[in-house]
Amino acid sequence: MNGISKTLNDMTLIERSSLLETVADALEATAEEAEGEGDTRFVANSICVANTIRGLSGDLTPRDLMAAELLLEQGIMLVHQFSNRTKTNGMVH
Repeated sequence: MNGISKTLNDMTLIERSSLLETVADALEATAEEAEGEGDTRFVANSICVANTIRGLSGDLTPRDLMAAELLLEQGIMLVHQFSNRTKTNGMVH
């Protein structure tokens, strides 16, 4: 990624939608992996954030952009935490 980063406000509708979709897909993928490990709490949290992000995929108002940014940050952090956590040997509830 050599280009200059854009804020959601600077992105086109297509770019925004693509970013929202990518983060929601990543959350769902890690939720599936967490389900295989028995981490039901992570599954529920990830699916809820993914569904909320998908609900914002339409044309966002300036007020919605702030909410979308927070949800994207939260979603990205959930994926990051899952990928960097110490794997447990038992079921997690």
